[in-house]
Amino acid sequence: MSFSGVKVAPECLEAFQELKLGKNLRYIVFKMNDAKTEIIVDKKSTDKDFDTFLGELPEQDCRYAVYDFEYNMGEGLRNKIVFISWSPDVSPIKSKMVYSSSKDTLRRAFTGITTDIQGTDFSEVSHEAVLEKVTRK
Repeated sequence: MSFSGVKVAPECLEAFQELKLGKNLRYIVFKMNDAKTEIIVDKKSTDKDFDTFLGELPEQDCRYAVYDFEYNMGEGLRNKIVFISWSPDVSPIKSKMVYSSSKDTLRRAFTGITTDIQGTDFSEVSHEAVLEKVTRK
């Protein structure tokens, strides 16, 4: 449980294991339930198009996401699992506070994530920005 008292729903862990071990999911988007007491799965997809994934992030509200990021830097195809904390500047203050204080609870529940990204606008979570972070040595 987080400082905010928010819990992670079991479906979140099941979806993450499906992405990590099954390799059939490309991404999962998580959100708070309406009561803001539990993190739940919002969407999951097998779509490999990064722009489709970005379209799942709301312009005016917060979300968490896990993306199985595939890239090739001339050494063959590689994958890194990326955790994204999405908190646009225009999000409601209460939403930003709850998401911020609950992030570590969700993040710690997932093992095997190699990169964490905090995004407040789409330029921070663009394909180029994510590629730069996952290839940093």
